[in-house]
Amino acid sequence: MFEDTSPAALDAHGNADAYGEFRVTQRQERLALLRQLRDGSAPVILSAPGGANVATTLWSLDAAADRLHFSAEPNHPHLDRLLDAGEATAVSYLDSVKLQFDLTAPVLVRGHGTVSLQCSFPRELYRFQRRGAYRVRTAQRHSPHAAFRHPSMPDMKLELRVIDVSIGGCSLWLPQDVPALQAGTRLAEVVLWLDNQTQFSASMSLQHVGDYYPGDEGVRLGCAWQPLDGGAARTLQRWIDQSQKRHRLVLTD
Repeated sequence: MFEDTSPAALDAHGNADAYGEFRVTQRQERLALLRQLRDGSAPVILSAPGGANVATTLWSLDAAADRLHFSAEPNHPHLDRLLDAGEATAVSYLDSVKLQFDLTAPVLVRGHGTVSLQCSFPRELYRFQRRGAYRVRTAQRHSPHAAFRHPSMPDMKLELRVIDVSIGGCSLWLPQDVPALQAGTRLAEVVLWLDNQTQFSASMSLQHVGDYYPGDEGVRLGCAWQPLDGGAARTLQRWIDQSQKRHRLVLTD
């Protein structure tokens, strides 16, 4: 269960460009995410300026009219304040992915025994992978790998197996016959191949060096990503999402 249902502060000065890699602007991608919210009846927290919070669910979406319909309780103590504010920020979760988008001009609509909170279709939404929430463990055979030069021996090029991957970093396996690496070392210009179609470049910080990895003669390196550029962050996030989907299919098969 997630505790962080508050909207993310995109920028202290109201500038969201720093989070551009998390912004979803393509209409079909926004529709797909919102349909997942609707179909899964995922809880949505609407937060208006001044601290008015309303818990709801996305009841329906009208793609032709560009309208969203949220369930509403007319007697909710904060509903009037949210309507008076004329704007709100919606926050919800799809598994370990946090979605955030703005609502403009929300209105309460009554009809045929139902009450709904309606607003315009968001022009953009933000999609944040919860740090460390989901870690993809890779199979040893055909596993992802990372290539970079040894920090203290630039002439030595390393190609290390990736043990697992998350939005916050990855673990690498360092063979026993390779010169050791120390915690705190920065690994620059690392090229990661997650599969035959997925590759990106990144820099990493070596956070800790583990014990011998079971079944192998080597050690586990725990690494954290240095700030990823927009393309790398999106590539990583989509690869993790696809891995989650495959994992769920196996569990339900």
